Amino acid sequence: MTQETDTTSERTTSPKQGNQWSALRSLVLRLHFYAGVFVAPFILIAAVTGLLYVWTPQIEQALYADQLRVEPSGQTLPLSEQVRIAQAELPGAELGAVRPATTGEDSTRVLFDAPEEPNASYRNTVFVDPHDGEVLGVMQTYGSSGALPARAWISNMHRNLHLGDAGRLYSEFAASWMWAVALGGLALWVSRNRRVRGGARRLLIPGSGARKGRPRSLSVHGATGLWILVGLLFLSATGMTWSQYAGANIGDLRQRLDWTTPSVSTELPESATSAASTADAGVDAVLATAREADLDGPVEVVPPAEPGSSYLVKQVDLSWPTGADSAAIDPATAEIVDVLRFDDYPVMAKLTSWGISAHMGLLFGLPNQLVLSALIAGLLAVLFLGYRMWWQRRPTRTRALGVGRPYPRGSFGELSLPLRIAVVAVLALFGWAVPMLGVSLLLFLAVDALLGWRARRTGAA
Repeated sequence: MTQETDTTSERTTSPKQGNQWSALRSLVLRLHFYAGVFVAPFILIAAVTGLLYVWTPQIEQALYADQLRVEPSGQTLPLSEQVRIAQAELPGAELGAVRPATTGEDSTRVLFDAPEEPNASYRNTVFVDPHDGEVLGVMQTYGSSGALPARAWISNMHRNLHLGDAGRLYSEFAASWMWAVALGGLALWVSRNRRVRGGARRLLIPGSGARKGRPRSLSVHGATGLWILVGLLFLSATGMTWSQYAGANIGDLRQRLDWTTPSVSTELPESATSAASTADAGVDAVLATAREADLDGPVEVVPPAEPGSSYLVKQVDLSWPTGADSAAIDPATAEIVDVLRFDDYPVMAKLTSWGISAHMGLLFGLPNQLVLSALIAGLLAVLFLGYRMWWQRRPTRTRALGVGRPYPRGSFGELSLPLRIAVVAVLALFGWAVPMLGVSLLLFLAVDALLGWRARRTGAA
């Protein structure tokens, strides 16, 4: 069975007679090939686990309804009494924070430190019915979002494959390469269609201009990638903020540019220190003060960490983090000593907060989840079609092409000296800022050079 010839397919000969763009394009094609073959599996894992994570709020509500939801009642126990009941459930445990019930159908969460866990992000959480004081269950929760066990498991699967810090390299590898592969694909797709009749249509409509075979796969692959490009760049950029090496560089940059997220000061004024060490107005008074200061919705109340420090009350609803206010409250008088409003955040801190919430699928609730799901579905389609094109180039009785043969090497040598210097400088810059990209790119180039040397030794084409 023969395949339809694609009259607009890329040249498979070295661009010795071509211009500088032809040489640069062939170099991008070769790198795009290597990245597509070797990086795609890591992106695939990140995409599938990310899709699962997007829907974890609904998964939590289904799995843990008995701990999260209660029957509404006309009476509510004082928050201090709920805390006392939780402490009796875990005697001797150190109280870490309290998340009071927000509505009459919510349970109260009382969080305790988990010394048995090496990761301080884990807490032992007691769920209490705020109406009758019944203990609904005790579970470990994870992170500032208070993720329950199923969500925490999926989160760590997405982050590090449950392999600890070593496993984080996989997700950093995927995030570091995704933007590069996406932008490289954009350049190739636009250059392929810019001089073709009906090029604009072919750019945007999957399958346009190709009826079957590899040309159609390429058309759907390229056009779909173009539609989801902005989303892929967003996922890559926000994903790298959590990464081990690139994330550290991003953190350093934010520090230098004063783009860090501010925090409220919990240090008490000297005049209040002596009183604070001997008196405590109680968690009920502290919560009432926070509500009067417009810290509404879900909040977390953190007791003083040490003598001379205050209670910290902060809003924890990430569905639209304009309500991410926090306040420090004097334990002796239950008066506010410092307050920080989200409106006072630097612009970049706000963008960071919004970006992280959107990456997690929390910013706009269900619409955010649907958009991310569509984006991931498009990404999975692009990955599948990339491998399908690779398979469609396999040897057949009528074609002697190697399986997924990369585009001819030697393009870099065809570039002018200034352009070669520019390419090396750009790659070095990105290699320093995004180490996983830099190291793997060097590995790809080294392997490619080795294969080229071997081909010359054996007389291969």
